[in-house]
Amino acid sequence: MTAPHPPLGQFYGAPHDRERFVKDLFDGSAPWYDWAITFFSFGSGNWYRRQVLARAGLSKGDRILDIATGTGVVAREALAITPSVVGLDPSIGMLVAGREKAPLTNVQGKSELLPFRDASFDLITIGFALRHFADLDGVFRECARVLRPNGKLLILEITAPRSRLARSLLGIYMGGMVPAAAAIITRHARVARMLRYYWATTRDCVRPEVILSAMRSAGFRDERRDVDLAIFSKYSAIIPAMPARPASVSREACRSESAGTRARTAPVPAESD
Repeated sequence: MTAPHPPLGQFYGAPHDRERFVKDLFDGSAPWYDWAITFFSFGSGNWYRRQVLARAGLSKGDRILDIATGTGVVAREALAITPSVVGLDPSIGMLVAGREKAPLTNVQGKSELLPFRDASFDLITIGFALRHFADLDGVFRECARVLRPNGKLLILEITAPRSRLARSLLGIYMGGMVPAAAAIITRHARVARMLRYYWATTRDCVRPEVILSAMRSAGFRDERRDVDLAIFSKYSAIIPAMPARPASVSREACRSESAGTRARTAPVPAESD
């Protein structure tokens, strides 16, 4: 098991409390999530995501799975290229907030246990959410299982600089200035808490070589990391045509993409302060 970061005691009491904390955090802040991300990225996020998808070779007719989709910021950009886009997230609040912005097919579920058949997708995207998983090994094995031969995994993430000075400066912005401004503008403390957690997970995330190793161990090949502006990482890898997948990975006999296992989002509004 490879956790993306060590337990963060300042946010939840014990490691087993992490999953509930993250779900409640994003459920509660969902109405302001898109605004917070736009504020954080100076409005450049949509352009960046669009360019990355185009460079990844996404084309009309491809079937895309965007896991940890949140409000669907990556899925919406993919939808402009291909109509077959599925978003998955454990947070019902995030999925409901996203449905108000685009007619996406959303599924509530965990990335460590994907409710889809083997070899169902051409591309899987993870947009700035890798740090919120419990087990990278489990997530990557599931990605390998549901990708078609020669399918691609594409991960966008922020990587904290190795330099102590650069890391400190980024922390002042991401962990201090942005949450403080968000709290004042939105008048909701939970938005600031979400952004402080966002920085803490970025600061303590495992290094890129650990992520690449976990991808390789799950059966991916041609894994690589490209970097923009020193902190924006793009990880990519493919599942070879004849992948050697562990027997324990496939759950075809016990899972299907039927109505019994796919939970579409219901229009239940997220709670607000």
